[in-house]
Amino acid sequence: MWPVRRQLDSRYERLDPMDDPDLRIRELYDEFGGPLLRHVRQTTGNDLQWAEDVVQETLLRAWRNAAKLTWERGLLWAWLLTVARRIVIDGRRRRGVRPREVEAPEEDSISVPDGSESAIAAIVVADALRGLSNEHREVIEQTYLRDRTVNEAAEILGIPPGTVKSRLYYALRNLRVELKERGVAS
Repeated sequence: MWPVRRQLDSRYERLDPMDDPDLRIRELYDEFGGPLLRHVRQTTGNDLQWAEDVVQETLLRAWRNAAKLTWERGLLWAWLLTVARRIVIDGRRRRGVRPREVEAPEEDSISVPDGSESAIAAIVVADALRGLSNEHREVIEQTYLRDRTVNEAAEILGIPPGTVKSRLYYALRNLRVELKERGVAS
């Protein structure tokens, strides 16, 4: 059941933790490295790089705590599994908070914006605005293009604020349809 040979206990009994912690960690890796890596790979979704990092950190913590560890086969294996499990949990928490890492695109696929895309988009939007009624176009112009509030637009257009809101709603809805037909919006 345990991934450890019988001779492990006798080797550890002969060693004093304070004598040579490096030797203990080397033996620890020889005995537990493979089984621990297989176990950790399962908990990391078969992510080999992450699993190797977890095993390395686990053994580093074992090295730091060599004098405090109980060097019995079952207790040591349980300690390693517990530490590895906690490292994986901490890693999942960190990955949940940070955005996912994305590989950099190859140099050939990098495009330098030259302004042509934004110019084309502006032409398409202007054309879509021309497809709206005058009332809808005026409301969008006053609120979005001139950056005015609903009340300011209502005063300039000489209509109630509620009418501005209503026209703006329908104007934006129609504009989305126009842009979708032109393949700009989804």
